[in-house]
Amino acid sequence: MELRDIEYFAAIAKHGHVGRAAESLGLSQPALSKSLRRMEHAMQAKLVRRTPKGIELTPAGSTLLAEVSRLRLSVDDVMRAVADVSAGRSGHLRIGAGAVIAGDLLSTGYSGFLKGSPNVTLKITVDVTERLVPLLLAGELDLTITVMEPLTHEQIVQEHLFDDTMVVVSSTSHCLARKRRVTIADVAKERWALSAVNVQSWEWMRRTFRERGLKPPTIAMTGPTSLRLPMVASSDLLGFCARRALKYSAAPFALADLRVKELEWVRRVGVSYRRDAYLPPAAWRLIEILKTTAKRITRSNA
Repeated sequence: MELRDIEYFAAIAKHGHVGRAAESLGLSQPALSKSLRRMEHAMQAKLVRRTPKGIELTPAGSTLLAEVSRLRLSVDDVMRAVADVSAGRSGHLRIGAGAVIAGDLLSTGYSGFLKGSPNVTLKITVDVTERLVPLLLAGELDLTITVMEPLTHEQIVQEHLFDDTMVVVSSTSHCLARKRRVTIADVAKERWALSAVNVQSWEWMRRTFRERGLKPPTIAMTGPTSLRLPMVASSDLLGFCARRALKYSAAPFALADLRVKELEWVRRVGVSYRRDAYLPPAAWRLIEILKTTAKRITRSNA
């Protein structure tokens, strides 16, 4: 069996027909059939059965197909490891991070990282945790630096960096910013600008409002942090963001922390990576730098 046989088998399973699979691969049908026979000989099992409409997978074939994605990731990891050594470099890192995390933790740690790894290239994807985790599982990201969700995937390893507090914010001219004490009942009457509906923070807020007999927040706008916070600062909308974002986003606009105790949510932030996946040496160094940077940021915000 050859590595290309795995890709050929995946194409046969996708099209359910050897002829159509051969056409999609730019191969002759006899060549593809030969590859299939080679696979079956190596596996010592029938992988497909003929039907009037084409082919269908046997139980053995279905089992193999379920492993194809993992095999592809393993091959990609090996190729990256060899390419890094061959090129005499420390590698190319693909990192996913939340907006505020990328803004302070990653940017602060990167300056020190760059001095010791000048040949490393980085690609950073900024998004919410719910969209970054699937990219990590698919092998499209090496690391994510996000809110730590309960582990539901055995193949993901999480390492805690620091705790992060989410708070309710408004413009400094908002009427609630002038109150000495703001309650959840006060903010329940307002309109909100949030990151997205059905992300972890939204679900937590909705549950908190419901537990107190209040209707869920009225959402006037959803969007990334870079748009939401300036919008909140220049309108009567309320926002929900990390308390650290107030310091990070101090200019060119100002926000008020309303200190609504019922809506202060402490989240665990950490770095995640796939278990047993290839990570360049530079990735492990970056993780250690992030841990050191996180401790420094935590002390300065205490």
